[in-house]
Amino acid sequence: MLRVERAGALAFERAYGRLGAAEDSDVEVTTRFDLASLTKVFVATAALEAAERGRIALDEPASVWFPEWRTGPHAAITPRMLLAHTSGMQSGADYRTLLDCDVERFARELPPAAAPGEKVIYSDLGFIALGTLLAFAGDVSLGHVVDEMAWRRGLEATGFRPRNDDPQRFPSTEEDSWRGRVRGSVHDEKAHLMGGVAGHAGLFGTARDVAAIAEVFLGPTCGRSANGLAPALALEAISEQGSDAVLRRGLGWALKTSDENSCGAAMSRATFGHTGFTGTCVWADPARDLSVVLLTNAVYFGRRDLRDVRAAVCDAAVAEFG
Repeated sequence: MLRVERAGALAFERAYGRLGAAEDSDVEVTTRFDLASLTKVFVATAALEAAERGRIALDEPASVWFPEWRTGPHAAITPRMLLAHTSGMQSGADYRTLLDCDVERFARELPPAAAPGEKVIYSDLGFIALGTLLAFAGDVSLGHVVDEMAWRRGLEATGFRPRNDDPQRFPSTEEDSWRGRVRGSVHDEKAHLMGGVAGHAGLFGTARDVAAIAEVFLGPTCGRSANGLAPALALEAISEQGSDAVLRRGLGWALKTSDENSCGAAMSRATFGHTGFTGTCVWADPARDLSVVLLTNAVYFGRRDLRDVRAAVCDAAVAEFG
């Protein structure tokens, strides 16, 4: 599924292929894909909303919400660091070690791999903690927090734990030796163990809704509104918060660092975006007022690197619409 927007308006949208095996239905533009780590940019948007409303402070210690962090190596971690992957928290954990665990508590209690603020470590565990923090701050579930954020932006097709009365409507994501064919339920193992609702993965949605989230941050750089988010805060989110030689970090967003990134060579250095393990990505280039959303279920056909495919799609979109 490919969607390209130019100046905040639809420029191209087309669905390709089938939902899994050859006998499955065709993909449609309304097909809801497992967004995998694109979940992080939706959760980041909800976190920025919470900061704007005074429910959280980006630079106060997260130990306000996690008393167990008040002493020890987690004490200096802030929501900003969680958003920018500079908290020092470890990247993840093998799900087979978590089968009998409270995954949220495990994420918070695992010793950090680095001091807070020292360097970028892309961390699912950090976003699991962030999702818990947002639930505590709002005194509701994380699912409710994200649903409210999505509702305010007219995102009718995005949510955790989609109704699975007809799993044939969803792309298959993998033949899993643990769960069998994964279809209509979250592919990410940690999110699965958390009941399908997590800060790092679990959302299902359409290319239209992913593009709408990108527009919240792209629009203000090009003279349009941030769709309910203060423009200054939206711009801060796509500015460098964490320096890294491979992929710089904003607040929830990855920032183009080199032509080797999966947004390709043609998009400018101002480009921001994110990828998802199942085969999803979004990249937005403020210099061209252009966004590209590519949603696939590539892991169903093998866990190979999609960088070249994503880069080729972005380069082609720039050539055609940029």
